[in-house]
Order: sequence, then structure tokens, then C-alpha cells
Amino acid sequence: MQQLTTPRLEYPAFNRRAFLAGLACSAAAPALTSATYAKAQEALGEPFSFDMLSERMKKAAEAPLPDPETIGGFLADLNYDAYQRIRFLPERARWQDQGQHFRMHAFHLGWLFKQPVHINEVVNGESRPMTFSTKDFYYPESLGVPENAEMPGVAGFRIHAPMNRADIFDELIVFLGASYFRALGRDNVYGLSARGLAVNTGLSGSEEFPRFSEFWLERPTPYSDTVTICAALTSRSVTGAYRFVVNPGDSTIVDVTARLFMRNDVEQLGIAPLTSMFLFAGNDKGDFDDFRAAVHDSEALVLNTQSGETFYRPLKNPMRLASSYLGAENPKSFGLVQRSRDFDSYLDAQAHYEKRPSLMIEPKGDWGKGSVRLVEIPSDMETNDNIVAFWIPEAPAEAGQSIELSYRMHWGFAPEGDGSATRARVIRTRVGEGGVAGIEEKADTRKFVVDFQGGTLSELPGDADVEPTVTVNRGEVAEAILSKISGTDIWRLVIEVKATSDSVVELKAAVEGYEQTLTETWLYQWMKE
Repeated sequence: MQQLTTPRLEYPAFNRRAFLAGLACSAAAPALTSATYAKAQEALGEPFSFDMLSERMKKAAEAPLPDPETIGGFLADLNYDAYQRIRFLPERARWQDQGQHFRMHAFHLGWLFKQPVHINEVVNGESRPMTFSTKDFYYPESLGVPENAEMPGVAGFRIHAPMNRADIFDELIVFLGASYFRALGRDNVYGLSARGLAVNTGLSGSEEFPRFSEFWLERPTPYSDTVTICAALTSRSVTGAYRFVVNPGDSTIVDVTARLFMRNDVEQLGIAPLTSMFLFAGNDKGDFDDFRAAVHDSEALVLNTQSGETFYRPLKNPMRLASSYLGAENPKSFGLVQRSRDFDSYLDAQAHYEKRPSLMIEPKGDWGKGSVRLVEIPSDMETNDNIVAFWIPEAPAEAGQSIELSYRMHWGFAPEGDGSATRARVIRTRVGEGGVAGIEEKADTRKFVVDFQGGTLSELPGDADVEPTVTVNRGEVAEAILSKISGTDIWRLVIEVKATSDSVVELKAAVEGYEQTLTETWLYQWMKE
């Protein structure tokens, strides 16, 4: 299953202070204000709507998968070092001369990105291609790139908006590689990614990686608060039409509509997949000899159910491929969260993991029964994404079937649904050897320490009539002690567990009292060696 550990994409840097309003683009840019050029382009346009794209992708699912497009010439010869030196020129950004709150930058083809992605602009229901040339990019002279050579497409694109200051266009959302995309809330830095679809991820057979092969970007009107992006998804077993409505803010909201058309039966269809990185932290230190206290883009999976229960599952970097399934019906929300927001929690002055966004998925409409699957992949490098989470519908995905799903994505420091709003939250998990700390003799148990804070529980005195409920599968609870930490409003639950070798132990715990559940439900998976 090593193919599941995917390299983290490096996004070429750009001058975030390049605010060059009023500069006109070249003839390669379809957003020119020249009336003559605009009329000529509109004359070449074709009618476009999301419904039309959906019909196109439905027909595509009835036909064989076409051969992939290829690139040649200097594009095919670009290696990692050369590619990293190429930059999109900020003065060539689309939409910068019409008063919009959004700018579009393109990514260059080459290196890992060998299949062209085609981008179209939609104005008044009419679509026309966005064209790009070598004039849109900066190249070192040593590359010997031909001047004004037209590109067969691009690798992807990113949208900029004034996220943090009115006079600076910061990165907002980027689509690059297969069906991967990332977004930011205010003051975030890039962390976890989302994907359009996951096909047979974490199974014994080969995983498919669907790709967004073509995009349609609706030209924002002046002072529009949102930008709308449509995309065509192609893969061996499925095609799809996607619509993204992006609304930047403290937590950036992305409303997604996905219409899927099954070309073949699929063993496991992963809806709203999330991809992240977890190397080590206090609950799973591994063998890393590192000055930093923790290294991860996300620290836990959260699932909120319709009944009001919140499940909190800390992430791990396991010794072997691990999976957890959280069953639900019409989940209220689920996602990967980064709760620790202090620099001292990480001590990384370059990566700033404390600024990585959390991402919560809020399903819309009837999603029925299914489960959230968490896949954790062993990794020894923070450059590898080794965490995947997605929704698996209970209903099978069969050839000829059409599926429509809608959901809202919340990207930010504390997005809606990142934890219980009324119950005490899990603020910390620590794992270590069982027994009394500091005693040389080793106990044949594993100790799990869970700290809760907030809600009614934090308001109660230490002698309140509350008690833990702890269940363990494939193991035995040796001890479970709940107490309030003196001088704080934090309650600590200490669990010691016994298990036989090579067991995969599933733990579940919460605090009950006064005929109600007072905390989130803590989940954990322990692989006993």
C-alpha cells in the first residue's frame, strides 16, 4: 500500500504584494477590456451551464476513457530543479483590470504535471478558452524557453483575494494535481488538502486517482463576494461534474455540488476525501529525535452526528497501515482538525503548524447510511501526506449509476463543527507505559491520559457526581480514574489497558453525569506489538 503515501506538492511562491491594478493583460488573456477583442472572443464563445457540463460528463461515462494528452518539447524535459524556478508573473494575473476582488494565476506544465489542464472563462453564460503562453511566466535564461510560445494547457491554477488586508491579494484556493485542492481561511497557511473523489483508497488493489481535466471559471462581477468554479472529473471508473462556490472569510466556505456518473462498478467510493500529514505528537512520539514538540497538519478526526454526539479520534503514525470506520446516518459534519494553536505546541518557526487550517465537511441533503473511514499510513517524513479520511456510502457504486451529493466545506482556525459546542472538548491525549510513573519495573499495560475542558463539566467541583464510561474491544480495562486537576477547570481521565500481542485495540471513552453526556466521545486505536 505504499502508493497511498503521496508526495506533498510544492506550490511555487509569488510576490504577495503585487497589486498591479490597472495593468492590461496581453492578447493571451481573455479578460482584456478592449471592446474589439472582447466582442471577438464572445463571438467564439459557447453556451455553458452546470447542467450542460453534467450532461456532457454523463455521456463521457458511456464511452471508453480517452487516451491521456501528452506534452512535448521543453515542457517534457523540465526536471524538479528547473520547474521550481519557473514563476507565474503577477502582472499577468487574470481579472486584475476590472475591479474584481479575485485574481487568477496559472501553474506551469512539466515535472510531475505532464497532462494539460484546460481552463475556460464563463461570462454571461458563454464559455471561451483561457489561453496561456510563455509570456505569462518567468524563466531563468539558462532554460532557453521560446518566446511567446502558446501552451497546450496549464498544470492548474490558484485564486487570490484580499484575505488579510484590503490592498494585498493573498492566496485563497489552489487546484493542482489530479483532483487535489487546498483553501485557506484568514491568517492560515497551507496544510491539509481535499480531493474531488477517492476511488478504492486503502484497499488491496490499485487505487484510482481521478483528475480534474477541465475547468470553467465564472468571471466575478466587481465587488462580488464569491467566485464560482466548475470542473470536469475523469477517471477509469467514473466521470463527474463539480461546482465550487468559494466565499473567503475567517473561515472560508466552499459549497460543493458533485454529480457522478459510474462507468464501472467501484468497490469503495470515497466522498469528500481529505488528505493530511501526521508525523508525531504527544500521543504518538514514535522514534523521532526532534527538538520540535509535534509535527502535523492535522491532529484529529472529528465526527458530529445528528443525535448531537461528537466523536474525537486523535491521529497516529502507525507501525503498519491502519484503518478505522465510524458509522453514521446522515452525519451532521466530519473533518480533520488542528486544535493546538500555540506556537509552543510545535516550536517550528518555518512551518508554523499552529497556523494550518482545520477542514470540516457539512453534508447537505440526504446522505443516508455509511461510514467515515480514516486511513493512517506509516511515514518517516513530514513531506508525505499519510492521513486520508472520507465518507463511504452504504449503497454500492455500480456501473450506469448517477449520484448527486452536495456539501459545504469550512476551512479555518476554528471552523463550525470542529468540536462540540456544548460539551467538554478533548484538549489533549497522552500515551505511555502503564503503571506508576518513575518506577523502573515495567507494567504489562498501556496508559492513556485524556484531558477534557469546557461545557458544564468545567463548572463542576471536583467531588461532582460524574463518572467515566470506557469500553475496549480486543483488550481489557485494568483501571479507569477520573479526577479534576487541582487549580484548573480541566478534568483528566486515566485509562490503563491490557491486551495480547499483535492485537488492534479500539478504545472509547466519555464522561457521564446528571443523566447526560458531559464530554465529547474520545476514540483511539492501539496496535499492541
